[in-house]
Amino acid sequence: MAASRGHEPLRDRPVQDTVRPPETAPTQPEDPAAQRAPSAPSEAALPHALKARMPGPVRTAVIGAGFIADFHLDILKELPETEPVCVVDTNLDRARAAAKRHGIPHAIDELARLKEIGVEVAHVLVPPDLHKRIVDEILDLGIGVFVEKPFVLDSEEGAELEAKARRLGLPLAINHNNLFHPAFTRMMEEVRAGRIGKVEHVQVTLSVPLMQLDAGDFAHWMFRAPRNIIFEQAVHPLCQVHALIGKVRSTTTSLLSTRELHPGQMFHDRWSISAEGEHGTAQVYLAFGQGFTRNTVQVIGSDGSLEVDLFHDTLAGERKTLWLDFWNSFLASRRRGGALRRDGWRVLFYWMRFTLGLGRREDAFFVGMRESVLAFHRSLIEHAAPPVGAGDATEVLRWCEAVAEGIPGESEAPPPVTIPEPGSPRAGEVAVFGAAGFIGRRVVTQLREAGLPVTAIVRRTHALPPEILDHVGGDQTSRVRVVRANLEDEASLGSALQGVHTMLHLATGGGDTWEAVERSMVQGTRAVAIACLENDIKRLVYVSSIAALYTAADGGPGAIEDDEPLDAEPGRRPLYSRGKIAAERALRELSIVHGLPVTIVRPGVVVGQGTPMQHSGFGLWVRDNHCVGWGAGENEIPLVWVDDVADAMVRLTQHEGSDLDGKALNLCARVPLNAREIVDELRSTTGRDLCFHPRSLGLSQTMEIGKWLVKLAGRRPGLEFPSWRDLKARALDRPFSSRTAREVLGWQPVEDKEEFLERAIRIYGDAPGERSS
Repeated sequence: MAASRGHEPLRDRPVQDTVRPPETAPTQPEDPAAQRAPSAPSEAALPHALKARMPGPVRTAVIGAGFIADFHLDILKELPETEPVCVVDTNLDRARAAAKRHGIPHAIDELARLKEIGVEVAHVLVPPDLHKRIVDEILDLGIGVFVEKPFVLDSEEGAELEAKARRLGLPLAINHNNLFHPAFTRMMEEVRAGRIGKVEHVQVTLSVPLMQLDAGDFAHWMFRAPRNIIFEQAVHPLCQVHALIGKVRSTTTSLLSTRELHPGQMFHDRWSISAEGEHGTAQVYLAFGQGFTRNTVQVIGSDGSLEVDLFHDTLAGERKTLWLDFWNSFLASRRRGGALRRDGWRVLFYWMRFTLGLGRREDAFFVGMRESVLAFHRSLIEHAAPPVGAGDATEVLRWCEAVAEGIPGESEAPPPVTIPEPGSPRAGEVAVFGAAGFIGRRVVTQLREAGLPVTAIVRRTHALPPEILDHVGGDQTSRVRVVRANLEDEASLGSALQGVHTMLHLATGGGDTWEAVERSMVQGTRAVAIACLENDIKRLVYVSSIAALYTAADGGPGAIEDDEPLDAEPGRRPLYSRGKIAAERALRELSIVHGLPVTIVRPGVVVGQGTPMQHSGFGLWVRDNHCVGWGAGENEIPLVWVDDVADAMVRLTQHEGSDLDGKALNLCARVPLNAREIVDELRSTTGRDLCFHPRSLGLSQTMEIGKWLVKLAGRRPGLEFPSWRDLKARALDRPFSSRTAREVLGWQPVEDKEEFLERAIRIYGDAPGERSS
């Protein structure tokens, strides 16, 4: 199953050859391959649970149906060594959706049922803080385990699990997929062959963006304690450092930059680490939330050097020669350039072959995942030790701990805040569903400033924003009540709305398929509305989007009014627009048939602190600094400052009468700014190399059709012909009047150009959050 790369695949090597150098470094350069010749597999290496039925495919389950599960399932289905039979998730609907998507026969929400299904090995893909408990439970069931990195969060716990698995005779391995990255694999072949002599020093650079930082999603596990980012992201380069220079002996950690995400929630975004391992030294530079991606590993040996670029999948190096310096320098540059050109052509060839349907997927990330998974399952079939066993992963954990221990005085998160029971609703209670979101946080703040009692309805209570967290305690009459509910859980919705006067529904829902969008966005919104009817809610305000309308120039003359009909052709719009259209129609039906007191608001292009500056309303951001316009970029965009959207929501809660029931309000300001001007302003404000590229809609459509034809030739499943109607709608050529909000609610959004730039655009002059050196 390995890709053809002109060398022996890493998976065919024994564990020592895969992840670490020999226990004792040689005193002079020798042939590492000769030192570590593969030994014959022994029966003792084979887990007892699999001995009776070898050889044959291993019945496999995945635990956790999140993002990474799709990669594991795609790979498992390809391997004759495996038979994926089950998906497990505490959210049974999500487990069933993943199982259906991949043709897996079983979907369950209880680990105990794995035995009755006959599962022999489980891939654990849950958040890192759950690894220890889940691995423990699965081993107790007599089932082998393959764990996503990091193994666990404590090296002592890792050692305990290793001992337990050995005692039970069960396989326990970890997915350090960066060890199987194709460029790193090629580099290790060179190192093992002794082509750069003895490894003396390793230099690592990992500088990457983090979309969670840009989006303000600070509830993610990696932000809950300052050390978590090391186990979430830095474990990748540290496992490679361990492979090159062995066990950690000492480290010195310097923090170069820190952000305060929320009050008391610190995030160290730039690190410098100096380290000594068994067989050499290392320097590691880590930078998270950066604009430019750089991911390299350089190995300096006694007789040469190698540098692997993991982002571009390239390898280049230099060795000593017998020539004079001037000619040696010429040859070194020529060879380096030649190596980079060959790798560049190889990457392009693999991409074109896969896109045209002439070969399988060979991008570096997927190959690393595939080779790691395959190496583990092949070790089971071949009665061999796993390629990255619990012992090796525990040593990597010790590297992580050594780095994290260097954080001066704050290796742990602040003590968790206790969320009190919500207590009884108060008179005039306003519930905000999606209160922790970009708009929801402003709504909560302005409701409190208006003296209204607020209930924040959220999916999860950890890492709540300060707009909520700062007010969960104190006097019952003034504090923010916090209630947990989910769009797909009708029981929790009904309970959350008991005694509520007004409901503000900002939770979006979504998904990658129409089935998922229809279930969460459409049926979820309908469930909210029914709960409002059952609890006699006086007003439901649903936040939709102008994406539910057809906003192209040929949609009609003049400005778009509030009674503009929904797009009559939702099937030619993207999933988000289709979902909003269907949700609005469901609410209007309930309003007409059952008297649901609902008002729909449709914000325009909402900007402000807490959302990435690369807004799709400006154009298509093909890179985070290159924006391709939806046309020439010269028409005014229907912008609106996020605080002005919140202001309109608060005004709706205070509006008396039923004249807005069943109505829709567009919330767009009249700011004299176009996409080209906004990107230019962002360029000036941030000092970044931001570029706006005007492109005619006709050219964009032609290019989209070209890409569609290539994918069609490659027999990509689920292809839809590029929608010309949607492309025209994205140009936002028609202005909005937003008449109802202005005349009925007295809404006065910021529309002065300079004031709007100060409040909503120039805020990106500083990185998100306060930064200190």
